[in-house]
Amino acid sequence: MRIVSRALVALAVALVLGGVAQAAPAPTASISSLAQLSTPLPYPYDEKADADAQVAAAMATAKSSHKLLLIDLGGNWCGDCRVLAAFMRLPEIASFVDAHYVVVPVDVGRENKNLQIPGRWGVTKLEGVPSLLVVDRHGRLVDAGHIAALADARHMTPQGLADWLAKWTD
Repeated sequence: MRIVSRALVALAVALVLGGVAQAAPAPTASISSLAQLSTPLPYPYDEKADADAQVAAAMATAKSSHKLLLIDLGGNWCGDCRVLAAFMRLPEIASFVDAHYVVVPVDVGRENKNLQIPGRWGVTKLEGVPSLLVVDRHGRLVDAGHIAALADARHMTPQGLADWLAKWTD
């Protein structure tokens, strides 16, 4: 009984001192199937970009705008990467992403290029692409253990993708 009382007191204190962080509600996808995405699918990764400079600039923007940094690690050869990029361009998804994230696409080739970027957060091997690093304004990786969750994006539902994007917001 005493343990339950302490837990309730701790919850009450958390609510009074700043609340319990909750994810923003996910946007409702305007499509019911990813097959409804406009084609041709985009090629979202600049293969000649300076990834370190892009990530540094995006991190500074995310910090100053109090948004999460979303580092999209992938390659233009990857169908799942291109599907995710097209999905994130849907107006209702783009609006949600813009409200909560600063997005930076990073070309990782065939998982053999720009790997210093995920390495900064202790990710030494990609388990597939796209891999998404969600970083808070303090530079902490918030989706550790889930970065390859969308590596099979083209076989997910649009709402499943929207829910994943909302999961990390508050």
